[in-house]
Amino acid sequence: MSRYRAPFLPGGDHPIDAAFAARLLERALSRGGDYADLYFQYKAAGALAYEEGLLKSANRGVTMGLGVRVQKGDATGYAYTERFEPELMLEAAQTAAQIANGGPAPAVAVPTPRGLPHRYEVEHSSLSVDGETKRDFLRRADRAARAYDPRIQRVQVSFAEEHKEILIATSDGIFVSDRQPLFRFSVAAIAEDGQKRQSGSAGGGGRYDLGYFWNAAKKPEDHGKEAARIAIAMLDAVDAPAGELPVVLAPGDSGILLHEAVGHGLEADFNRKKTSNYSGLIGELVASPLVTVVDDPSLPGARGSINVDDEGAEPQAVTLIEKGILRGYLQDRQSARHFHTAAGSGRRESFRSAPMPRMTNTLMLGGPHSPEEIIQSVKRGIFAKRFSGGQVNISNGDFVFSLTESYLIEDGKLTAPLKGVNLIGNGPDVLRKVDMLGTDVEVSDGIWTCGKEGQSVPVGVGCSTTRISAITVGGTKVGG
Repeated sequence: MSRYRAPFLPGGDHPIDAAFAARLLERALSRGGDYADLYFQYKAAGALAYEEGLLKSANRGVTMGLGVRVQKGDATGYAYTERFEPELMLEAAQTAAQIANGGPAPAVAVPTPRGLPHRYEVEHSSLSVDGETKRDFLRRADRAARAYDPRIQRVQVSFAEEHKEILIATSDGIFVSDRQPLFRFSVAAIAEDGQKRQSGSAGGGGRYDLGYFWNAAKKPEDHGKEAARIAIAMLDAVDAPAGELPVVLAPGDSGILLHEAVGHGLEADFNRKKTSNYSGLIGELVASPLVTVVDDPSLPGARGSINVDDEGAEPQAVTLIEKGILRGYLQDRQSARHFHTAAGSGRRESFRSAPMPRMTNTLMLGGPHSPEEIIQSVKRGIFAKRFSGGQVNISNGDFVFSLTESYLIEDGKLTAPLKGVNLIGNGPDVLRKVDMLGTDVEVSDGIWTCGKEGQSVPVGVGCSTTRISAITVGGTKVGG
């Protein structure tokens, strides 16, 4: 871990102490801003790609810098520097200060170090592990996928990793640092049979070290076999029916529908600006009484988990919807001030970006039904197992999602795999139509990244087996 020590932390090249942080903050508030914060970041990242039995590419790099934010009322000034030199950091602080137009500078509280929870204990960053070991993981996944079935014609395996260290200091006295490991392992397989060609993908990861792969269900071979299984299964896929049908969501990754179609509308900046379909509805029934939605940054090792948000607040689990009733929004500092509540969900992609309210691990909690009971309850419908993403209109919740693995449900049983399946609907409407929830809540295995206003952050999603009484299915078999 010492190879990746951030230069601004103790033991680094340019350690930042509370006294120098206070000096920067004073400069940032010198024109009369209301509040200022500093976000120091060091990130070492690497990636490996394996294809056709060969390591096709390997790269590694480091990014570092300081972002300075000043707030004056609802206005924000932001500046950054990529070098930890005192003169350049002071210059960035002076630039951000220009958002204020003069007036007395407020006092800066003495930055006080504080401890953090331990939600991702990683003794050795994956970056410190030799390349041959990681290449062996890639090779093992590749071989397992190819051995699954002779119709597997092509396999691509990749490994992306990072070790990020941050230090946050604020004018109201916060001084806190964190180390954030992260990796993602991905396998894509392509199967061919005559003129038929289909693909499948699998993978996982999170805020772990390589001990992740010692888990019985997460070995490289398991990811390779799963990608191959999907590709082979989809070779026999038939045209999907079109029309309004019951849809059963598989546990885990299906939570991405919740994340996109509902979660973004619960971020407080959209509600502060009244551009979300959930604006002004706190305390109102917005979903089926079965539905409880939480955003939980504390799940050990999960991709979206954080010990501290990117404004220095300690994030807590937030209940967004409770038994169908809207209870709250995800707040950053600016929106929390507007709604007179606590912050804790401010996130940013890097030191180059100002924070905004973002999700961490967003889950719909389980219910009283067994997964088998839910599927058996459907006479004819769709079982949605894997999503490739979709498009959502935040203002009204309308969405379109594409499925990469789905099956027809006939007389309570999964039958034919389907191709060309799109789910078309409205997020709030879908939550009102949840009429069965399983006991089998799962969290996605570290594969999702969320984009918002040009910024990407790692997130987790999750749900149990869920029955939605009706969604419009955009298939190709009209009336079938």
